[in-house]
Amino acid sequence: MRASRLLSILILLQVRGRLTAETLAREFEVSARTIHRDLLELSAAGVPVVAERGHGGGYRLLAGFGTRLNGLLADEALALPLLGLPGAAGELGLGNAPRRAQHKLLAALPGDAAVLAGQLQRCFHIDPLDWYREPEPVPHLPQLAQAMLDARRVEVRYQAWQGERHWVLEPVGLVLKAGAWYAVVRKGGRIFQLKVAAITHLELRAEHFEPPREFALGPWWAQALERFERELRPLRAQLRASAEGCRRLCEQGAYARSAVAQAHPEANGGWMRLELPVESALQAARLVLAHVPELELSGPAPLRAELASLAGQMARRHRPSA
Repeated sequence: MRASRLLSILILLQVRGRLTAETLAREFEVSARTIHRDLLELSAAGVPVVAERGHGGGYRLLAGFGTRLNGLLADEALALPLLGLPGAAGELGLGNAPRRAQHKLLAALPGDAAVLAGQLQRCFHIDPLDWYREPEPVPHLPQLAQAMLDARRVEVRYQAWQGERHWVLEPVGLVLKAGAWYAVVRKGGRIFQLKVAAITHLELRAEHFEPPREFALGPWWAQALERFERELRPLRAQLRASAEGCRRLCEQGAYARSAVAQAHPEANGGWMRLELPVESALQAARLVLAHVPELELSGPAPLRAELASLAGQMARRHRPSA
């Protein structure tokens, strides 16, 4: 562990230039005293570390010194797809491996490319979570990832909306979508996805399985998303919307923004006609009522009937008292 940290400190000084002991201590989650000892050890090994005191001081390498000791360790290689996502790497049990891999990759870049890449790294940050959302606990994710890499079956208990399920599954992929982890698994000849946070128990089994041939996770996930969104909103509500109504619809999400983008203006101007995918007649009715008078539901008839029924209930419930 210490040898790996010494190499990482050397590479970091090479990539970033001058750094204080406090900055290095935060980077490696150790004390400043530990960093001072590490730097003394590097100097004793012949690495030309220069200490500069005073304001703006710190540690740097002697001009012209460089190293090519940047081979990736096994956990660093596994972490390459997660560069820039330290939270996701932590959930997978990779610790600071992405950070170490990133430092080595920067050190391997030629000339000014390493400096520019380091500047970009310090100026850009990726946060995959939506506003007002906390990451869901995924305690079984590291074990699930190991089972996927080793092609071993897992026994899980899964809390589905229909109730708890008990399955033996073959994990073939992991996807991070909007801050939530999904496992792509095979059971029999069927491949489907599960939300990792809904796994209540996971046990690694001894037997291995043969991963599916010709399976590509990216294209499969894109098709699965398209199918999910199509099945989630199977109905089409025919709407009239004012300019304000269109603006409010766009706040409902990408599916509504797409419908507004394809809307057609009415001849008298000011209002638009569009078709909006909806989950059910009740969902369409509630949406329109929430934005009256900027929206009008013009069809189909079963959706208008549901809207009329719900509006009648609201009118009776909120009738002014005598």
